[in-house]
Amino acid sequence: MAEADTARLCTQIIHSHFGPLTSTIVSTLLSRGRLSLPQLIRYTSIKPRTVRASILVLVQHNILWHATSDDDGEVFEVNIDECLTRLRFGRFVWQAGHQFGAAAEEIVQLVLDHGKIRSPDIVSSLLTRNAKDTTVYAQVLYKLVSESYLKPSTILSHVSPRDKRIRYESEEKAKISGFPTAKELREARETAASRLKREEEEAERVGLKRKAKDHGGRPAKASEPEEVVDDTVYFRVNYDKFNTHIRNKLIESSARERFNDGAALVIRAALKATESKQKTIEDIRSDSTTAANIAMEITDDDSLISGLVTSSSRKPKTITVVKQYLGMLAFSDNPTPAGRAASFLSFGGSKVYVEFGIIGTRLRRRVLEAVTRERHGDDGVRVLRLLLDTGKVDEKQISKIAMIAPKDTRPLLAAMSAESLISIQEVPKSADRNPTRTFYLWYVDLAKASSVLLVNLYKTLYNTEMRKRAEKDESEIKAVLEKRERTDVSQDESLLTRNERELLREWETRIEKLTILQGRVEEAVFILRDLGRLGIGED
Repeated sequence: MAEADTARLCTQIIHSHFGPLTSTIVSTLLSRGRLSLPQLIRYTSIKPRTVRASILVLVQHNILWHATSDDDGEVFEVNIDECLTRLRFGRFVWQAGHQFGAAAEEIVQLVLDHGKIRSPDIVSSLLTRNAKDTTVYAQVLYKLVSESYLKPSTILSHVSPRDKRIRYESEEKAKISGFPTAKELREARETAASRLKREEEEAERVGLKRKAKDHGGRPAKASEPEEVVDDTVYFRVNYDKFNTHIRNKLIESSARERFNDGAALVIRAALKATESKQKTIEDIRSDSTTAANIAMEITDDDSLISGLVTSSSRKPKTITVVKQYLGMLAFSDNPTPAGRAASFLSFGGSKVYVEFGIIGTRLRRRVLEAVTRERHGDDGVRVLRLLLDTGKVDEKQISKIAMIAPKDTRPLLAAMSAESLISIQEVPKSADRNPTRTFYLWYVDLAKASSVLLVNLYKTLYNTEMRKRAEKDESEIKAVLEKRERTDVSQDESLLTRNERELLREWETRIEKLTILQGRVEEAVFILRDLGRLGIGED
């Protein structure tokens, strides 16, 4: 079962995408956990035919997992991550168009509209809308599949990975003789996780097949690919591949904020050089590249030298400037743990690696500090940074090191603890755990703090969307919007009165501000949830 605010947001998303009946089913599953078909019919009080049709739609769009239970038979469960990712669909479509053109944008939008679909159905559906050549869509579809923007939908994608992991762990634990030790249990979990990952990778290798030879035995041209898209495979959008572009954009913006535009251009070129090998956002670091490859990704229009101070009046070579920026981004002049934690990449010898794990840790910390500053001011940020850098500290030491008066320290710590920004650890001096003989140490539990912040961000997203809906349902706005949808008014908006046009402009301004707010909150969600998979516990 999901937390209340997360469940409300998921229900709202499904309501806006599929309607009220389907959202009722999702809400019931989120509040009661996994249920069978008879239980869903009983709890929702919806006709069985409607429930079955809704389940088919949700399974088609990868929102429901279904598994076999010994007690209830086939049961259904909501894939919460899949549901929340639907907030980024607009960005995915834009990214596809930005990378491969309008044809790719149409293909990705069609696949998102259908959940999963075969390649012949993609081409035939798009040809009915646009009179483009079939080969154009076929070539773009091959690019999307070969570069993992589209991936095959298999049976494994419809089963909860948690169920498979539990089953695999049970099988591994059954192989242990006697009472298992902590090391053996950890190895069993790791073996089960690697087995699950290997199965998923093998299942997603399908999708392309070798091109059939012509009857005349004519050899294929060098420009023609040896593989084609398999017509029998159903494809879905690979969110991880699109998420890598969102992550790369955040890294570029962070470098620009930390240094200048030149550093942002170099880090963007380094990411572009290894872009084809970036399949998931769970990578700790990028594949290796060289300064020469990075220099090749920089165009002549990009002015790098303006961000550096040089003693010579002659214009240096691009490769020389790139190496200077790489040294700056790697903090080569600060070989300390602090310099390592502030770096963007590793630059040693001829190999360059972009450090995704280090950057993700820093981005999550920045979000945590921003929330703390908003709620508790600079003193709260000072305490948070102290605990992040030093670990567990008692109240007196916090007051002394952070230079905060003792009478202000305790209320501040209590307020931050109430919001789960910091946590407390009890260390008793005696076995009776008497409070008077107990040390109380404060520290930052990043996993707990991030999960609580995520719930608050989900609540903000829900409230923002409900505010947008309330703005649209206002009686005056609703009347003007209905009038604007008339055929004569849509062709000539001068038929609207001056007051109606001003009312529309004010409404559009408010909706635009709310949309920008949603984008910023969704960016924070991406940092905490998606980039948090790199391992909060290692921070």
